Amino acid sequence: MLHIRNLEENDFEFLLDMMYEAIYIPKNKPPKEELLNSPHIKKYHEGWGRKGDRALIAFRDNQPVGAAWYRLFKENQKGYGYVDDHTPELGIAVIDAERGKGIGTLLMKKLFEQALKDGYTSLSLSVDPNNMKAVQLYKKLGFKQCGSSGTSWTMVYNIK
Repeated sequence: MLHIRNLEENDFEFLLDMMYEAIYIPKNKPPKEELLNSPHIKKYHEGWGRKGDRALIAFRDNQPVGAAWYRLFKENQKGYGYVDDHTPELGIAVIDAERGKGIGTLLMKKLFEQALKDGYTSLSLSVDPNNMKAVQLYKKLGFKQCGSSGTSWTMVYNIK
């Protein structure tokens, strides 16, 4: 049975694992510690727990299988999917063995509900257009492309 709940302190290492998985690098992906601590990536997890941070963890049979999260950025330290100071940027990942079973869709829908409760009216993300499964999921959920950053698309979802 699948269960989704808010991140707890002892889930943080799994969240970091999922943040690593969410970074789409099809070939020669650097090791987790190296990639997550690179200057352009560590802003996504450094000091986690500040205002505007939220993460949900999905469990199957008490084992974590996926996570969806968002973080609010300011223009002077924006992420790749930055839209504005009031739109958190989200990330999502599901472990290999559980992909294609609807967990990502469920996590995203729960994250939308949580964002609304937290007072946000939109969420953004950055996606490599070559990551077709992710692009299909985001489009199916109602995300619209609103720009690009380097080789990635910036997409936004309006909750209301």
